[in-house]
Amino acid sequence: MTKVTLISSKGTGAPKPERPDSLYKKRNQIYPKLAHGKYRMVKWLVMAATLGVYYVVPWIRWTRGDGIPDQAVLADFEGEKFYFFFLEIWPQEIYFLGGLLILAALALFLVTSLFGRVWCGYTCPQTVWTDLYIWVERAFEGDRAARMRLDQAPMSFNKVWRKGGKHAVWLLIAFVTGGAFILYWHDAPTIARTFFTGEAPLTAYFFAGVLTFTTYMLAGTMREQVCTYLCPWPRIQGALTDEHALNVTYRFDRGEPRSPHRKDESWEGRGDCIDCKQCVQVCPMGIDIRDGAQLECIHCALCIDACDDIMRKIGRPTGLIAYDTDKAVSLRASGEKAQYKLIRTRTVLYTVLIALIGTLMLWGYTSKSTYEFSVLKDRSPPFIRLSDGRVRNGYTLKLVNKSTTTQAVNVSVEGLGDAEFEIIGVGTAPSGGSIILTSEAYGVDRYRMLVTVPAGDEADRDHLIVEIVDTDTGEKVAASAPFTRGEH
Repeated sequence: MTKVTLISSKGTGAPKPERPDSLYKKRNQIYPKLAHGKYRMVKWLVMAATLGVYYVVPWIRWTRGDGIPDQAVLADFEGEKFYFFFLEIWPQEIYFLGGLLILAALALFLVTSLFGRVWCGYTCPQTVWTDLYIWVERAFEGDRAARMRLDQAPMSFNKVWRKGGKHAVWLLIAFVTGGAFILYWHDAPTIARTFFTGEAPLTAYFFAGVLTFTTYMLAGTMREQVCTYLCPWPRIQGALTDEHALNVTYRFDRGEPRSPHRKDESWEGRGDCIDCKQCVQVCPMGIDIRDGAQLECIHCALCIDACDDIMRKIGRPTGLIAYDTDKAVSLRASGEKAQYKLIRTRTVLYTVLIALIGTLMLWGYTSKSTYEFSVLKDRSPPFIRLSDGRVRNGYTLKLVNKSTTTQAVNVSVEGLGDAEFEIIGVGTAPSGGSIILTSEAYGVDRYRMLVTVPAGDEADRDHLIVEIVDTDTGEKVAASAPFTRGEH
């Protein structure tokens, strides 16, 4: 038998393992420097365009007809419809929204497989609003060095008014952002007027407050932490890219070995990187692109602008940091010619899926009916036998007119031989006859219908078909329902 002896470290002088004071790492404040160059200009233009779309679109008018909202983009919960310029989506057509989301996801997959995280670097709301907030911060506190000095300086009137002014403008932007959000769910001029008079719905104040708080916190305080810790996309993108995807890349084959450079010093035996760290100072995520691919990198390309500026100053070719592929860099490092392969299995697959789903959605939307029509049979009583022996069933007709004009339709019943039917409050149709119904624009109408078969009709028919035909266009829509005859 093996004897096991347990020896305690207590009193033996053995060092105890160190315990951290906290499992939470305090955030290191990042002071991104203003970059100058073509990618910074692209980001300014994209920021202006995306913010303009967000703030302006709810105010665009779109004539639809009397009594119908004339807002171009509106999620009208009260009217149970979604408007997007010429598109009108009803609750029964929610699959169109699902299709649009799938198309957006596939487009994002395709762009990522080709150009990396350009969504994150240019059009993500977190990036756009953070860029705006940093612009405001620079306006009040100056660029990187000035902001660092201000934060380290003791409290003074200069510091208070600069910090206070910055946060006041941040809060104003956040409030306008939250206010613009609710315009997409209500008529914009109406909600803008009633919001400040206390007459707006409670939900409008709630969501405006939520968006104000989240915009201020995420863009003003948390910034890069949202991308690193809250957003799932950095982790998903790893499955969407490969060695042929264009990413913001440090070309180590050209930059290494790196070292400071002095004027008139030879470049022989060294790389083009002079270790100036300008690429780090302009990075809004506070990372060093020279360390290779990193989860935190949002591919904003500001490091490209900073590096190109330095390369021009020291007389070296630009592009030490550039959009490039891992494959191309490795080929150049081994002395081979760089190769680029944009057409690959995954890019072709995404393109085919986008085209297929887009075509199906376009066909579905252009061929959809003007009407939604349903027939629901009464459950209790299932049938009524009249005194003369005839059998009667009751139904509820639901007619939805999706057009912007009043429509007239002929209603007829088939499948039960000599059956008669009556629509309560409208009229009675003889066997083989029809009744005309009028439906208002965007109308949702319900009718009570009674169908009666003659006494002694023992035909083996237990279903009826109700058909509506547009009196102008001839468009037909039919619905079926059971017919109960009882025991004979």
